[in-house]
Amino acid sequence: MKVIQLHNNNIELIKKAAKNNREAQHLLFEVHAPKMLSVCRYYVKDIYKAEEVMMNGFFKAFTNLNNFKNEGSFEGWIRRIMVREAISFLRQQKNIEFSIEDVNVPQDYSNNIKTEIEVNEIQQLIDDLPEGYKIVFVMYAIEGYKHNEIADMLKISEGTSKSQLFKARQLLQQKINELNNTSYGTN
Repeated sequence: MKVIQLHNNNIELIKKAAKNNREAQHLLFEVHAPKMLSVCRYYVKDIYKAEEVMMNGFFKAFTNLNNFKNEGSFEGWIRRIMVREAISFLRQQKNIEFSIEDVNVPQDYSNNIKTEIEVNEIQQLIDDLPEGYKIVFVMYAIEGYKHNEIADMLKISEGTSKSQLFKARQLLQQKINELNNTSYGTN
């Protein structure tokens, strides 16, 4: 039995998909759709709208496959497309508002939250954040973007990005504390 590296298969699959091979596109979609849907869902509350954003993202990805230069991972490349597509969707919906008040963020600010809440509850808490807070929080804490990248993508200042993250974390910590107090009967 001959062993073929997965990486080489992925490269060939991408090349075929770039030539509009529907089977190759379908296989790429099947492999990456679950993760990309969760990326879109981080930004868009409604699962049906998140699916729509994901489908639009895949359309853009397949349309621009020739731009993928095989520098870095394909998943990372397509993930960036999904993030930009979600932000574009939210802009069209006019759901993004950023508070322009900068907050002096302490350098050593950290989240020392100890809790036993469920993943679904955490997702709901993130969903309930104001859109500006949520987008910056997800981009920074979940996607791993740096503040200068967030600022560039959202067309805001780096200080606003830091401020939004700080406020999002404060609000999440407050909500988690409230959940914990309710769960343990102290409220």
